[in-house]
Parts: sequence; C-alpha cells; structure tokens
Amino acid sequence: MRRTLFEQDHEDFRLLVRDYLAREVLPVYEDWRRAALVPRELFTSMGRLGILGAAVPEEYGGGGRDDYRFNVVLQEECARAGVTLGGLRTHLDVVVPYFTGLADAEQRARWFPGLASGELYTAIAMSEPGTGSDLAGVTTRAVRDGDHYMLDGAKTFITGGHHADLVIVVARTATDPDDRRAGLSLLVVEKGTPGFTVGRRLEKIGLAVQDTVELFLDGVRVPAANLLGEEGAAFTHLGRNLARERLAIAVGAVAQTRAAIDLTLTYVRDRTVFGRPVAHFQNTKFELAAMSAESAAAQTLLDAAVTALVAGELDPADAARTKLFCTETQGRVVDRCLQLHGGYGYLVESPIARLYADAQVTRIYGGTSEVLKTIIAKSLGL
Repeated sequence: MRRTLFEQDHEDFRLLVRDYLAREVLPVYEDWRRAALVPRELFTSMGRLGILGAAVPEEYGGGGRDDYRFNVVLQEECARAGVTLGGLRTHLDVVVPYFTGLADAEQRARWFPGLASGELYTAIAMSEPGTGSDLAGVTTRAVRDGDHYMLDGAKTFITGGHHADLVIVVARTATDPDDRRAGLSLLVVEKGTPGFTVGRRLEKIGLAVQDTVELFLDGVRVPAANLLGEEGAAFTHLGRNLARERLAIAVGAVAQTRAAIDLTLTYVRDRTVFGRPVAHFQNTKFELAAMSAESAAAQTLLDAAVTALVAGELDPADAARTKLFCTETQGRVVDRCLQLHGGYGYLVESPIARLYADAQVTRIYGGTSEVLKTIIAKSLGL
C-alpha cells in the first residue's frame, strides 16, 4: 500500500543515512558483532553528518526539526541494511526527548551542543534488580545535601550505559506511604563522577552490538543543577515520554518484519528442494502471502500512530495498541520466516536467525505485552 507519511526532506535524509550505513557501518559491522559493542566514535561521526541533532534547536548546533519521522527513517534504513543499533534508538527516541522537553536554559547551554554534535551520548537508568517494570518500586535514593544530591542505589538492563556520557537516573527524593509514584526525580549523572560505576555488560540472546549494563551509585554527589524537570515529578515526566518510547519499539519491529520477509523471499527463490525452488510450493506461497498482509496491517497502524505523535495527539492507550500489535506481529512473522529457511535459519551466522533473536525482546522492554494489555483494558473501562 502507498505510504503518505514522509515528505521530500525525509526522503533526502533517507538517502543520507543509507549512504552512511553503506560506507561507514556495513564494512565493519561484523567486527562490532564479535566485540558485542559499537565504537564510541560511531556517535560523533553521525553527529558530524547531522544525523543525531535533528531535534536540537539550531542555536545549539542542531537541525531545529523536532520531527519524529526522521527517527523513523533512521530505524527503517538500519533494518534495511541488516544493522541493529539499539543503543542509537534509545539515545534518540527515548533519552534525548527528556532533555529537549525538560532542560532549563542553563542545562540547554551546557548539554545541547554536545547532543547535537554527538560528543555527548546518553542513557536512562530506570530498571533496578528488584523492580523490573514496576517503576513505582524504585529504591535508588537521592538525599539533598546543600547544593548537591547524594545518590545511592543500583540499576540494571541499562542500554547504552557503557559509553554514556550523561545518564538520567530515576531516584527517590521523597517517600509518600500513600502514593508510591510520588517523590521520584530525574537526576543527570555525568560520566566520571566519583562513586558512579559502570558494571558488567550483560550477555543477551540477541541485540549483539547493543551494550546493556549494570550501574552502581555509591555516595554519588550530583549537583542540584543536574535535576531534570521538577523534583518529585519523575513519574509524570516518564509517563509523558512512554508513548514515544513504545512507538519507537514498534517502528523497529515493523521495519525488521519487512526485512525478514525480504530475506525470506530471496531465500525461497534461490533454495532448491526436491528439484524445484522452495518458492514453488503452495505452503511457501500461502505463508508469505499471509505474512505480507500482516506486515501491511502493522505498517498502516504504525504510520497512523506516527502521524498522531507528530501532531501531538498520540495517547498512551493507542501507543500501547500499536506496540502490542506490531511486536506480536513481528514475533509471529519472523518465526515463520525462520521456519521457511529450514536448517540454515538456525545458524547464528544467518541473518534471519539474528532477526529472530532480536525479535524476542520487543515484547518485553518498553512495557511487556501483558502490561500493554492492561493499559488498553483500562482505556476500555475494564
């Protein structure tokens, strides 16, 4: 179906990204996979091209175009190239919006030029070893001490934490026994601050080059000037940005679904079984026809949600519906694509195997499918 989401500026940006990935990423991507880490220089090189700073105001060196469709293009082109850069998605789609939406004038002057240039790379530390999706259960504490906060606690599953220069830490600055959501604040911790330690990189079944780490905070003195937004209002701030975070996951899910179908179409045309191409069997045709329809439905729903986000009209329930449908579709489609690859699909070196491994987490992070169903049910009055 013809898409009407993009304008010429987005298509020009698409060509820029496609060329960059072909020249700078694809020739070395396997090295990154073996190292299970992208080089820090990736972000400064993307910053020089203007890929990272589109949403940063022009006076700080950015593009001054806070248009989420540029982020969509970036994810689509990564999937098309067979490149998974989850840390980049988290930086642009999850963390930077907290800075652009909450930073005061002094913080903007201090941090925005680096965000635009790629000199500053970011992460957000929400999850803790004992809380998971229960953000109201955060136990990391920040106690005011003059013009600083004393920060203590531990975080886990932190995407981008290995390289991050700035980490937004969700911490409890006050306790309200009647409202667990009250008293949470966002504090920006800068790399190299005494007491702030990056722990081990966690080994995952997928997302090989996306570093996921533990963070430890032991008596970390954070300037009060690094408070992002209002003290005690973090739950509200997080709630506002969750719709965009969930949409970003859906964007990647649909792009990778399309990539899986394209890979499978090529494979079944080239692979011969019982004297004829796999594509000639009726089951293959029916499976790919059904997957094409599912993918088109997911794309249409996603494009409608992106349009609503750009217009400032995407509500949390619709974001939940979009992520739920798109990621569940991804899981079903990629599984069937791997089946059509037969034994070759089970090899780690196979692109479809990598897509399969990567797909397993999209129904977990950013809100599990079960949490999303709860949100949708509440919107129905249930």
